[in-house]
Amino acid sequence: MILGRFRLGRRVFTGAVEDGEVRALAGMLAGRRFALEELELLPPCNPSKIVGVGLNYIAHAEELGMPLPEEPVIFLKPPSALLAHRKPIILWRQAGRVEYEGELAVVMGRRCRDVSPARALDYVLGYTCFNDVTARELQAGDGQWTRSKGFDTFAPLGPFIATEDEVGDVQSLRLRTYLNSELRQNTSTSDMLFSVAELVSFISGIMTLLRGDVIATGTPPGVGEIKAGDVVSVEISEVGRLVNPVSDSERKEINMMRKSK
Repeated sequence: MILGRFRLGRRVFTGAVEDGEVRALAGMLAGRRFALEELELLPPCNPSKIVGVGLNYIAHAEELGMPLPEEPVIFLKPPSALLAHRKPIILWRQAGRVEYEGELAVVMGRRCRDVSPARALDYVLGYTCFNDVTARELQAGDGQWTRSKGFDTFAPLGPFIATEDEVGDVQSLRLRTYLNSELRQNTSTSDMLFSVAELVSFISGIMTLLRGDVIATGTPPGVGEIKAGDVVSVEISEVGRLVNPVSDSERKEINMMRKSK
């Protein structure tokens, strides 16, 4: 099943995407069908937290000059950083050099606490595309990563969630990131240092994962700078394609965010 979150007027709902239409799954709109173009596409889940994983591809650690971790390196991105498909990534003036990081994201399907790797995938709703946008100079200077990864619009997610029956083996997916149609990242999820099951197990041993929470599983080599006017696309086989333009128009976007609340 392909799942998404949508807005129709003032109503927000979850729907299944079927043959170019959206079938509402719950609430007052349950069962109704809409054309995709009738709806505003939102990030496909509403997480209480976004858990990022650093240095989960060997070659990416090497390109940053960092040693390989013996355990997963995790950090948090605020839900306020979420950004939907086709919405602009903003180059805030405080951020300095900003880079894309294409990733596979895991969306949790139910409450999960201290599960084993063997059972971890039973708690997963599905998978989607993620861009762990990072202010690289702030990351290097701060030594910890909250500021560099926490700006508004620095967590593009979507466009939809592909459930396990759509995805198959999550450790054999092809991840590609394009900058202005130029291929910049191209790897398989089989190259992860820690598998999806190991990540869910590890993180759930530290914090309770709730339905809708997101785990961003790390980026492969090939990260690079983005500038105003660029378009970044994260494409994962069997999962989908997330596209976001890049803008430096802060004032306009702040006003748009205020109006959308």
